Amino acid sequence: MDDWQEIARASADWGALEQRAAIVFLSRPLQGEDEAAAVLRDFDIILAMRERTAFPASLVARLPRLKMFNLTGKRAPSIDLAGMAGAGVTVCYTTGGETGAATAELALALMLAAARNIPSAEQALRAGRFQRGTVPGIELSGKVLGLLGLGRLGQRMAGYGAALGMTVLAWSQNLTPDAASAGGASYASKQDLLAQSDVVSLHLVLSERTRGILAAEDLAQMKDGAILVNTSRGPLIDEAALLDALQRGRIFAALDVYGEEPLPPGHPLLAAPNTVLTPHLGYGSAETFATFYTQSIENALAFLDGAPIRLLYPRS
Repeated sequence: MDDWQEIARASADWGALEQRAAIVFLSRPLQGEDEAAAVLRDFDIILAMRERTAFPASLVARLPRLKMFNLTGKRAPSIDLAGMAGAGVTVCYTTGGETGAATAELALALMLAAARNIPSAEQALRAGRFQRGTVPGIELSGKVLGLLGLGRLGQRMAGYGAALGMTVLAWSQNLTPDAASAGGASYASKQDLLAQSDVVSLHLVLSERTRGILAAEDLAQMKDGAILVNTSRGPLIDEAALLDALQRGRIFAALDVYGEEPLPPGHPLLAAPNTVLTPHLGYGSAETFATFYTQSIENALAFLDGAPIRLLYPRS
């Protein structure tokens, strides 16, 4: 399910599983719990893509035939995995994307695209204007890159920034100066990082502690013309405050994630100036999808054989 790019079938060999089960590929996003319950109620096995569809306990209770649930990856706050396991559902996971390379590389691409105004330049070229009407971009060499979060993705981004000749600052709620240095950055307070950085890139896990970690007062501290990159989760940023800053031309935003996904037609971000937008492509490389779907098939076959593998929770 949630095969939004319609690439699941081509990403792995489904032949062995097709011999033992009727397979349905669901590419359309499901709109709310009622539709999800209606569409999914007849399935015994669900192979889900990360956390694109929420599975609260109330939805799980409306899927009486569900016997196995497979998650790509291991973490999905919007899915009641423990509740499924407690209800006797076999919950499996896949590996893939652990290095963070795909997401970090997309963050780099977004930063470069925003710095050099690549989307607007391409539109001008395709419209026959060539350079007319295009605004010169900025060089990143010598600029300051501020990282909110210095885990595996943040450290990769720190390396990219250093390779571009940028000064790299980092902050998170638990980061220490020594840990920042070990991760390839200099520690700065959140306030100093926002005030000094030409590019701010988010690499934090969404939690109650980090939700809205960039509020209106934080965005107001950013330099005029600074670039904000988000490949983590949309709700890390106060969306209304971000839209206001963009409409006033205060900052640029290069975004891959949003508070609502898919981003609905007519959403204000789609018409906002000073933006580079991608549709949550972060982890979704060809290599990652090949691992996700190959292991999903392996997990389903093992379950049908009565010997499930890659169990995320012990069976009840």
